[in-house]
Amino acid sequence: MFDDNGSYFLALLQFFIFVAWLVCLFWIFGDLFRSRDLGGLAKTLWTLFIIFLPTLGALVYLIARGGGMSERAAAAHSQLQQQQEAYIRSVAGSGAAAGPRSATDEIARAKELLDSGTISAAEFEHLKAKALGTAPVAG
Repeated sequence: MFDDNGSYFLALLQFFIFVAWLVCLFWIFGDLFRSRDLGGLAKTLWTLFIIFLPTLGALVYLIARGGGMSERAAAAHSQLQQQQEAYIRSVAGSGAAAGPRSATDEIARAKELLDSGTISAAEFEHLKAKALGTAPVAG
């Protein structure tokens, strides 16, 4: 297949350009479908243009909408990070290792347990005294 080093180098270069082209198309399609300022018809037309005239379509897309690609990617990344932080806070806030709780939170939690019948009145008083930092009442 390769009769000299030049043809091997040319094949390697063509493979590299093909992979770069695929990466470029993934970025363009990702930006196209992530964009909130385009409607469904505009996205369909851009997609058809890029599929049927790939080189021209990609170049026209990059010229027409390339300036906002990084802004849209940064906004999507920021939104994803905010959602992740909110999820982590919600999960961490419900566990036992959520950090220090106020005495009011501890007493309210103990009252819920008392009302549901999980703990007795003596256990509630013990938890309440512990939350307030006072000596538990004997009884």
